[in-house]
Amino acid sequence: MTETASLFSLFASSFLAATLLPGGSEAVLFGVLKAYPATLWTALGVATLGNTLGGMVSFGMGWLVPQTRRLKHVEKVRRHGTPALLLAWAPLIGDALCLAAGWLRLNPWQAALYMAIGKFARYWVIAYAAS
Repeated sequence: MTETASLFSLFASSFLAATLLPGGSEAVLFGVLKAYPATLWTALGVATLGNTLGGMVSFGMGWLVPQTRRLKHVEKVRRHGTPALLLAWAPLIGDALCLAAGWLRLNPWQAALYMAIGKFARYWVIAYAAS
């Protein structure tokens, strides 16, 4: 697989992993960095962008849910606001946080920023382990 194809696979994997679909973008990032160590910053950017965009899809899905329904994790997100999305990377609760933030109609730009920061930090730890 070429470097470009690997980065595209990383983007697709990180995007899908952040939606409600299961996925393991961490393993893909690790593999890309082992095969192409010079792509460190590009790979971190691609993984973060894909995962953040996937998180924003979940955010948008939450926005579309009528507010007559009660969503789990809503009170935590309501209490902490968009900074709660620093944990959007976390298994099991990350998708729920993104959905809840959308349902609460939180600022989408701030939501994307906090998601990106948390997701980048997680990928940075993986990149460090790969080096």
